[in-house]
Amino acid sequence: MSNDGTTFREPLIFDIGGEGRTGYALPPLDVPEADLAAVLGEGNVRDTIRGFPEVSEVEVVRHYYRLSKWNYCIENGLYPLGSCTMKHNPRINEVMARIPGFAESHPLRPTSAAQGNLELLHSLSELLAEITGMDAVTLHPCAGSHGELTGMMMVKAHFDHIGEPRQTVLIPDSAHGTNPASAVICGFQAKEIPSGPDGCVDLERLEAEMTEDVAALMLTNPNTLGIFEKQIDRIAEIVHARGGLVYMDGANMNALLGKVRPGDTGVDVLHLNLHKTFSTPHGGGGPGSGPVAVKKVLEPYLPLPVIIREGEPADACYGEDYDRPRSIGRIGAFFGNFGVAVRALSYILSMGGEGLSRISEMAVLNANYIRKKLEPHFHLTYHSPVLHEVVFDDKHQAAHGVAVGDMAKRLLDFGFHPPTVSFPLIVQGAIMIEPTESEPREELDRFIAAMIQIAGEAERDPELVKGAPRSTPVSRLDEVTAARKPVLRWVPAEPDGE
Repeated sequence: MSNDGTTFREPLIFDIGGEGRTGYALPPLDVPEADLAAVLGEGNVRDTIRGFPEVSEVEVVRHYYRLSKWNYCIENGLYPLGSCTMKHNPRINEVMARIPGFAESHPLRPTSAAQGNLELLHSLSELLAEITGMDAVTLHPCAGSHGELTGMMMVKAHFDHIGEPRQTVLIPDSAHGTNPASAVICGFQAKEIPSGPDGCVDLERLEAEMTEDVAALMLTNPNTLGIFEKQIDRIAEIVHARGGLVYMDGANMNALLGKVRPGDTGVDVLHLNLHKTFSTPHGGGGPGSGPVAVKKVLEPYLPLPVIIREGEPADACYGEDYDRPRSIGRIGAFFGNFGVAVRALSYILSMGGEGLSRISEMAVLNANYIRKKLEPHFHLTYHSPVLHEVVFDDKHQAAHGVAVGDMAKRLLDFGFHPPTVSFPLIVQGAIMIEPTESEPREELDRFIAAMIQIAGEAERDPELVKGAPRSTPVSRLDEVTAARKPVLRWVPAEPDGE
């Protein structure tokens, strides 16, 4: 901010610098100069490159540093994205990931020179199997959606192997949005199962749809409403009775750590998100890791290679098993995002069993604290008990012409990243809040106070909210026009109108 309260507009890199400025100096040429025109053709060689910015090194560094300060990250404060579990990453995890033997290990080094890496991956797989109550784990998938795809590929391979080419996958309307895509990519037809008035799967509809053509039910539990499917045992019975398999989207596992093992509830295959539940924040698109855990029925189909251990742990030798004729094959290069696996193992070992259980307790407590405080101000579509996240909607504010997107943008003026909005799709104008266990009560109170103030503004001064954000480096974009044009026009922000 300037002294008069106006907001500085950071220019484009093309608007910085001047003719002749440069950020590099090359040494004198000490080899014969090549005749590029003769090699590449006269039409492919230019004397000058026009249209590129001419800037000095200090101008480039300062420009991108200033832009970096516009970013919001978990170090800034609460990151309440529902269903994303953006928790604090303990710095000990970073220290472990930077150990030279891990950070500088080339993926093409021979197995004999990668014993420590393979031991780490094998140990993490065993711990994840124990935490989830499953029989085997693959760490190959590089994201949750990649894990979904891997899991459904194994389901498809299983039914093809036993001679039952089933065509349908059932997906509750409260599931994660990538579930139908994963099923369809594998050649299945996705069929939606509605939720009941309590926000859980409608069992009568499930029984009616669960035919012998159904390969699996893809269930998110807790679902995207933050509600635990309390009849999960009965759900599994219905699916298994017709020969189907239960796939569980484990992206919300932060609510269950140390409390419920999905494998004990009838789940046959699930994916986890190491970058959510096990502490590596994934803002900005990565890095991610989506391990898949399976029961014995699907173990033969695990991706290649499978890490094996020979001998006792004290003097074990680790190798890679490619001799698995029913495997779905490779689903990526090497063993996924190895650095995320290092951080996850560090997190699990440093927390221990009691610590993991405490994580879920605090995550559930924080979500319910926010729910209780905001219930008088925001409409709650489903009133069932919630676990790690709570979903409100904008019904009260919409009566004054203020939509959920407007409130999300107004929250930026209070220094918070907005929660997930407009999802899950079964809630019109959804406001999906997940505080995780990382946040102290004081930070939650600041967020709650901001949300309550915005709810009041929506009623007293709707235009104030509809014009937000007002104090950010970039004001609200013309989103309708921007959706039609490849280039966005950045508009300088106006001073706060309050």
